[in-house]
Amino acid sequence: MTAIRSSNRTQRLVLGFFAAAFAVLVLILVAAPDIYDGTLALDPGHPFPAVAFLILLGAFLALLGFGVLRRWRWIFWLILLAFLSGSLRAIASALELTDVLQPQGPTWYVELQAGIGVVQVVIAIAMIAGYRKAGVWGAF
Repeated sequence: MTAIRSSNRTQRLVLGFFAAAFAVLVLILVAAPDIYDGTLALDPGHPFPAVAFLILLGAFLALLGFGVLRRWRWIFWLILLAFLSGSLRAIASALELTDVLQPQGPTWYVELQAGIGVVQVVIAIAMIAGYRKAGVWGAF
């Protein structure tokens, strides 16, 4: 618990994003499991592969979260690069919504992907501001 108390705004923002992303993934699995079936090319009606994927993804996010709390430099750069690439997610979603690209799911899912991409870019900008102000994992 002391690691969370000693964390700064940048770290808490990234950790909050991870928690929210995982919560959304669980909600999608419960409310619209067909999204997992289509995205992961799974057999419909067999929830085990989707649940296994969710567990593995949760473990990966936990590892990233541990690295955030420990202020690992390489995790900072990895997350920053991943969040900056959220702009590509937002652009692809916009192209899907305008029928330039074939939609990869229902409209609400494409809009959710666009929103996630925008949030990732905003967090990346905050991370860059913190880096310029105080170095790796510096508060923005």
